[in-house]
Amino acid sequence: MLRNRDTAGSLLREYLKKGYIERVRRDLYAVISLETKQPVSSRYQIGCAVFPDAVIVNHSAFEIYGYANQVFNEVYVSCASRFSDFSYNGILYHRIAPKGEMLTEQTQGVRVTTLEQTVVDCISDFEKIAGLEELLRCILMIPSLSEEKLIEILTARHNGFLWQKCGYILEQLNAGLGLSDSFFRACRSHRAGSKRPLIGDDSIPLVWNKTWDLYVPQSLISITDKGVKQFDTV
Repeated sequence: MLRNRDTAGSLLREYLKKGYIERVRRDLYAVISLETKQPVSSRYQIGCAVFPDAVIVNHSAFEIYGYANQVFNEVYVSCASRFSDFSYNGILYHRIAPKGEMLTEQTQGVRVTTLEQTVVDCISDFEKIAGLEELLRCILMIPSLSEEKLIEILTARHNGFLWQKCGYILEQLNAGLGLSDSFFRACRSHRAGSKRPLIGDDSIPLVWNKTWDLYVPQSLISITDKGVKQFDTV
Protein backbone atom coordinates (compact mmCIF):
# COMPACT_ATOMS: atom_id res chain seq x y z
CA MET A 1 0.00 0.00 0.00
CA LEU A 2 2.79 2.43 0.88
CA ARG A 3 4.92 1.43 -2.15
CA ASN A 4 8.07 1.92 -0.11
CA ARG A 5 9.75 -0.77 2.02
CA ASP A 6 11.37 1.72 4.42
CA THR A 7 8.10 3.55 4.99
CA ALA A 8 6.31 0.25 5.59
CA GLY A 9 8.94 -0.80 8.12
CA SER A 10 8.66 2.54 9.89
CA LEU A 11 4.86 2.22 10.07
CA LEU A 12 5.09 -1.31 11.46
CA ARG A 13 7.48 -0.16 14.17
CA GLU A 14 5.13 2.68 15.08
CA TYR A 15 2.10 0.37 15.22
CA LEU A 16 4.07 -2.12 17.35
CA LYS A 17 5.04 0.64 19.76
CA LYS A 18 1.44 1.84 20.06
CA GLY A 19 0.11 -1.69 20.54
CA TYR A 20 -2.02 -1.69 17.38
CA ILE A 21 -0.29 -4.86 16.21
CA GLU A 22 1.88 -7.61 17.73
CA ARG A 23 4.65 -9.65 16.15
CA VAL A 24 3.60 -13.32 15.95
CA ARG A 25 6.85 -14.44 14.32
CA ARG A 26 9.16 -13.16 11.60
CA ASP A 27 7.13 -11.39 8.88
CA LEU A 28 3.82 -12.20 10.56
CA TYR A 29 1.82 -9.71 12.65
CA ALA A 30 -1.54 -9.82 14.37
CA VAL A 31 -3.91 -6.84 14.61
CA ILE A 32 -4.89 -6.15 18.23
CA SER A 33 -8.39 -5.14 19.24
CA LEU A 34 -8.35 -1.77 21.00
CA GLU A 35 -11.33 -2.93 23.04
CA THR A 36 -10.23 -6.38 24.25
CA LYS A 37 -6.44 -6.01 23.78
CA GLN A 38 -6.52 -9.46 22.16
CA PRO A 39 -5.72 -10.48 18.55
CA VAL A 40 -8.60 -9.86 16.16
CA SER A 41 -7.75 -13.07 14.28
CA SER A 42 -8.45 -16.47 15.81
CA ARG A 43 -5.67 -18.90 16.63
CA TYR A 44 -6.65 -20.90 13.54
CA GLN A 45 -6.52 -17.87 11.23
CA ILE A 46 -3.06 -17.08 12.60
CA GLY A 47 -1.97 -20.68 11.95
CA CYS A 48 -3.20 -20.46 8.35
CA ALA A 49 -1.18 -17.27 7.84
CA VAL A 50 2.19 -18.89 8.65
CA PHE A 51 2.66 -19.85 4.97
CA PRO A 52 0.43 -19.47 1.90
CA ASP A 53 -0.21 -23.23 1.73
CA ALA A 54 -0.79 -23.72 5.47
CA VAL A 55 -3.79 -25.86 6.47
CA ILE A 56 -5.23 -26.52 9.93
CA VAL A 57 -5.13 -30.27 10.55
CA ASN A 58 -5.61 -33.11 13.01
CA HIS A 59 -7.16 -32.32 16.41
CA SER A 60 -7.20 -28.57 15.65
CA ALA A 61 -9.48 -29.31 12.69
CA PHE A 62 -11.87 -31.16 15.02
CA GLU A 63 -11.91 -28.04 17.20
CA ILE A 64 -12.91 -25.88 14.23
CA TYR A 65 -15.76 -28.24 13.33
CA GLY A 66 -16.93 -28.30 16.94
CA TYR A 67 -16.29 -32.02 17.38
CA ALA A 68 -13.42 -31.82 19.87
CA ASN A 69 -13.94 -33.06 23.41
CA GLN A 70 -11.10 -30.81 24.59
CA VAL A 71 -9.56 -27.62 23.20
CA PHE A 72 -5.78 -27.82 23.30
CA ASN A 73 -3.33 -24.96 23.73
CA GLU A 74 -1.75 -26.11 20.47
CA VAL A 75 -2.62 -25.52 16.83
CA TYR A 76 -1.54 -28.17 14.33
CA VAL A 77 -0.55 -26.75 10.95
CA SER A 78 0.44 -28.65 7.82
CA CYS A 79 2.46 -26.98 5.08
CA ALA A 80 5.29 -27.87 2.70
CA SER A 81 7.66 -25.28 4.19
CA ARG A 82 9.38 -26.24 7.40
CA PHE A 83 9.14 -24.05 10.47
CA SER A 84 10.14 -24.48 14.09
CA ASP A 85 7.41 -24.62 16.71
CA PHE A 86 6.63 -21.19 18.11
CA SER A 87 4.32 -19.77 20.76
CA TYR A 88 2.13 -16.70 20.55
CA ASN A 89 -0.49 -15.50 23.03
CA GLY A 90 -0.28 -18.73 25.01
CA ILE A 91 -0.76 -20.99 21.97
CA LEU A 92 1.91 -23.34 20.58
CA TYR A 93 1.93 -23.63 16.79
CA HIS A 94 3.22 -27.01 15.67
CA ARG A 95 3.96 -28.15 12.10
CA ILE A 96 2.71 -31.53 10.86
CA ALA A 97 4.56 -32.73 7.76
CA PRO A 98 2.17 -33.31 4.82
CA LYS A 99 1.50 -36.93 3.89
CA GLY A 100 0.62 -36.44 0.24
CA GLU A 101 -2.40 -34.62 -1.08
CA MET A 102 -5.07 -33.66 1.44
CA LEU A 103 -8.75 -32.89 1.00
CA THR A 104 -9.34 -29.38 2.33
CA GLU A 105 -12.06 -26.76 2.49
CA GLN A 106 -12.54 -23.17 3.60
CA THR A 107 -14.59 -22.56 6.72
CA GLN A 108 -14.77 -19.61 9.10
CA GLY A 109 -12.04 -17.94 7.08
CA VAL A 110 -9.69 -20.87 7.67
CA ARG A 111 -8.19 -23.53 5.39
CA VAL A 112 -8.88 -26.83 7.12
CA THR A 113 -8.85 -30.50 6.23
CA THR A 114 -12.28 -31.95 5.44
CA LEU A 115 -13.98 -33.91 8.18
CA GLU A 116 -13.14 -37.22 6.49
CA GLN A 117 -9.49 -36.23 6.04
CA THR A 118 -9.38 -35.13 9.67
CA VAL A 119 -10.75 -38.48 10.88
CA VAL A 120 -8.18 -40.46 8.87
CA ASP A 121 -5.30 -38.22 9.97
CA CYS A 122 -6.32 -38.40 13.63
CA ILE A 123 -6.66 -42.18 13.54
CA SER A 124 -3.23 -42.36 11.92
CA ASP A 125 -1.51 -40.22 14.55
CA PHE A 126 -3.62 -40.55 17.72
CA GLU A 127 -0.74 -41.96 19.78
CA LYS A 128 1.44 -38.95 18.93
CA ILE A 129 -1.12 -36.19 19.46
CA ALA A 130 -4.46 -36.56 21.20
CA GLY A 131 -4.55 -40.08 22.59
CA LEU A 132 -7.09 -42.83 21.96
CA GLU A 133 -9.76 -41.63 24.40
CA GLU A 134 -9.88 -38.12 22.91
CA LEU A 135 -9.98 -39.56 19.39
CA LEU A 136 -12.95 -41.77 20.24
CA ARG A 137 -14.83 -38.94 21.95
CA CYS A 138 -14.32 -36.70 18.90
CA ILE A 139 -15.59 -39.33 16.45
CA LEU A 140 -18.62 -40.04 18.66
CA MET A 141 -19.73 -36.42 18.14
CA ILE A 142 -19.73 -36.71 14.33
CA PRO A 143 -23.22 -37.22 12.84
CA SER A 144 -22.10 -38.79 9.54
CA LEU A 145 -19.15 -39.36 7.21
CA SER A 146 -18.80 -39.83 3.46
CA GLU A 147 -17.45 -43.32 2.88
CA GLU A 148 -16.53 -42.38 -0.69
CA LYS A 149 -14.23 -39.64 0.60
CA LEU A 150 -12.81 -41.94 3.27
CA ILE A 151 -11.93 -44.54 0.65
CA GLU A 152 -10.41 -41.87 -1.60
CA ILE A 153 -8.17 -40.66 1.24
CA LEU A 154 -7.18 -44.14 2.39
CA THR A 155 -6.42 -45.26 -1.18
CA ALA A 156 -4.08 -42.31 -1.64
CA ARG A 157 -2.16 -43.18 1.55
CA HIS A 158 -1.13 -46.70 0.43
CA ASN A 159 -0.97 -47.92 4.04
CA GLY A 160 -2.52 -51.28 4.89
CA PHE A 161 -2.20 -50.75 8.64
CA LEU A 162 -4.12 -47.47 8.35
CA TRP A 163 -6.91 -49.29 6.47
CA GLN A 164 -7.04 -51.75 9.40
CA LYS A 165 -7.10 -49.08 12.09
CA CYS A 166 -9.74 -46.97 10.34
CA GLY A 167 -11.90 -49.99 9.59
CA TYR A 168 -11.78 -51.34 13.12
CA ILE A 169 -12.29 -48.03 14.96
CA LEU A 170 -15.06 -46.77 12.67
CA GLU A 171 -16.83 -50.13 12.80
CA GLN A 172 -16.85 -49.98 16.60
CA LEU A 173 -18.31 -46.45 16.50
CA ASN A 174 -20.55 -46.91 13.47
CA ALA A 175 -23.91 -46.71 15.27
CA GLY A 176 -24.11 -42.97 14.59
CA LEU A 177 -22.02 -42.72 11.42
CA GLY A 178 -24.06 -44.78 8.97
CA LEU A 179 -21.17 -46.38 7.11
CA SER A 180 -22.16 -49.36 4.96
CA ASP A 181 -20.94 -52.96 5.06
CA SER A 182 -19.26 -52.38 1.69
CA PHE A 183 -17.03 -49.73 3.25
CA PHE A 184 -15.80 -52.14 5.91
CA ARG A 185 -15.31 -54.87 3.30
CA ALA A 186 -13.09 -52.43 1.38
CA CYS A 187 -11.09 -51.72 4.55
CA ARG A 188 -10.62 -55.44 5.22
CA SER A 189 -9.57 -56.14 1.64
CA HIS A 190 -6.79 -53.53 1.87
CA ARG A 191 -5.54 -54.45 5.35
CA ALA A 192 -1.89 -55.27 5.88
CA GLY A 193 -0.86 -58.90 5.98
CA SER A 194 0.92 -58.67 9.32
CA LYS A 195 -0.74 -58.85 12.73
CA ARG A 196 -0.17 -55.67 14.75
CA PRO A 197 -1.38 -53.99 17.95
CA LEU A 198 -3.75 -51.05 17.65
CA ILE A 199 -1.89 -49.34 20.50
CA GLY A 200 1.83 -49.40 21.15
CA ASP A 201 1.50 -49.10 24.94
CA ASP A 202 2.61 -52.39 26.57
CA SER A 203 0.73 -51.52 29.78
CA ILE A 204 -2.65 -51.76 28.04
CA PRO A 205 -4.10 -55.31 27.91
CA LEU A 206 -5.07 -56.32 24.38
CA VAL A 207 -7.05 -59.17 22.85
CA TRP A 208 -6.85 -60.66 19.36
CA ASN A 209 -9.45 -59.49 16.80
CA LYS A 210 -9.47 -62.01 13.96
CA THR A 211 -11.64 -59.88 11.66
CA TRP A 212 -9.12 -57.03 11.52
CA ASP A 213 -5.87 -58.90 12.30
CA LEU A 214 -5.32 -56.51 15.19
CA TYR A 215 -4.61 -56.75 18.89
CA VAL A 216 -7.15 -54.38 20.41
CA PRO A 217 -8.56 -53.37 23.82
CA GLN A 218 -11.23 -55.71 25.23
CA SER A 219 -13.92 -53.04 24.71
CA LEU A 220 -13.08 -49.97 22.69
CA ILE A 221 -16.18 -48.00 23.62
CA SER A 222 -15.54 -48.52 27.36
CA ILE A 223 -12.39 -46.40 27.01
CA THR A 224 -14.59 -43.30 26.90
CA ASP A 225 -16.09 -44.14 30.32
CA LYS A 226 -14.99 -41.80 33.07
CA GLY A 227 -12.34 -43.13 35.40
CA VAL A 228 -10.47 -45.24 32.85
CA LYS A 229 -7.18 -43.63 33.74
CA GLN A 230 -4.91 -45.86 31.68
CA PHE A 231 -6.38 -44.39 28.50
CA ASP A 232 -6.15 -40.74 29.56
CA THR A 233 -5.53 -38.26 26.74
CA VAL A 234 -1.85 -37.57 26.17
